[in-house]
Amino acid sequence: MKILFTGSAGFIAGYAVEELLQNGHEVVGIDNFSKYGPIKKSYSDHPAYTFIEGDAKDVALLKKIIEDCDVMVAAAAMIGGISYFHEFAYDLIAENERITASSFDAAIWAHKNKKLKKIVVISSSMVFESTQTFPTPEGAQFVSPPPLSTYGFQKLATEYFTRGAWQQYKLPFTIVRPFNCVGIGESRALTDKKIYSGNIKLAMSHVVPDLVQKIAKGQDPLHILGDGEQVRHYTYGGDIAKGIRTCIEHGKALNDDFNISTAQSTTVLELAKLIWHKINPDKPFRSISEKPFDHDVQKRIPDVSKAKRILGYEATTPLETMLDEVIPWIQQQVIHGNI
Repeated sequence: MKILFTGSAGFIAGYAVEELLQNGHEVVGIDNFSKYGPIKKSYSDHPAYTFIEGDAKDVALLKKIIEDCDVMVAAAAMIGGISYFHEFAYDLIAENERITASSFDAAIWAHKNKKLKKIVVISSSMVFESTQTFPTPEGAQFVSPPPLSTYGFQKLATEYFTRGAWQQYKLPFTIVRPFNCVGIGESRALTDKKIYSGNIKLAMSHVVPDLVQKIAKGQDPLHILGDGEQVRHYTYGGDIAKGIRTCIEHGKALNDDFNISTAQSTTVLELAKLIWHKINPDKPFRSISEKPFDHDVQKRIPDVSKAKRILGYEATTPLETMLDEVIPWIQQQVIHGNI
C-alpha cells in the first residue's frame, strides 16, 4: 500500500512512518520543517520512503504527490505543549484550518479522480477538553461542551471536516485520536520562548520531557505545574504507531473513530515520583506546586474498549518501560543543549 503522510517530520510521525515502512508499506512524506528546522529521521534513506519538502497548505503540490497513493494520513499541524496553546492561540486555529482544508481538498479530488481509498485523520484527545464523562468514549465530543482552547476546538473542527467530506463526497475515513504520546525524537521548537518553571526553562511544556530535564538539571524541590493530581494516560509512541497502522489496514476501521491510548491512568505526581527515583534513586523526593496554565485539563481518561473490541488493538507498553527509553535520551539532549 502506498501512503501519503503529511507532517512526516513530526514527533508521532517518527514512530508511525517507521512502523509503516517496517510492515511493507511505501510512504511518501511531506513536511516544511517549520517546527524544528531541517531534521533527518531514521527512515530518511529507506528505499520505500520518498520525502518532499513542501507545505501541506499547497493543494496543487498535494494533488501532484497523492495521485498514485492508496491512503492519505493527515497529520500535518501546528502542535505543541500547553504553553503553545497560549503563545499561538490564533495561529493554532487559523493555520491548522488552512492545512486541514487543503488536505481534504486534495483527498476528495484524489478519491474522485485517482486511486485514493481513504483518509486517516490524526485528531487529538483535546477534543474531549471540556468533557465530564470518564472514561471518555468515542462520541463524547458531540455531547460534551466544546473545547476551550483554540487547539482543541480546531481538532474538533477537523473531525467535522472528516464527517462532512464523507457526507457530501463519500470520502472514506478513519479518525485516530492519540493520547499523551511519550517517546524520543522531539526537540525544542524553533518558535519556543523562554518559559520558566522554578529556575528551569520548560522543554516544550510537555510533562515527561519537562520533568526529566528539571530533575536531570538538579532542581530540588521539583516544581510541578498545578497540584499534581492531573490524570493522564501516557502512551508509548510505538504503540500509537501500531494503532495508526491498524487503523489504516483494518477493514472494520472504515468510517469510524478510535481512541488510541494505554488503559493505565497516572497522575502527574505519580509520574514525577517515578522519574525522580529513576534518576535519583537515593535522594528523597520533594516537590512544590506552581500555578498551572489555563488549559491544563485535570482529567484525560479515555475509554479504550472500542479499539480493542473492533480492531483487536491495545497499547501495552508500561510507563516504566517508556521511561527507561526516554530518560537517557532526554539526559543526552540536556547535555548537548537541545532541551
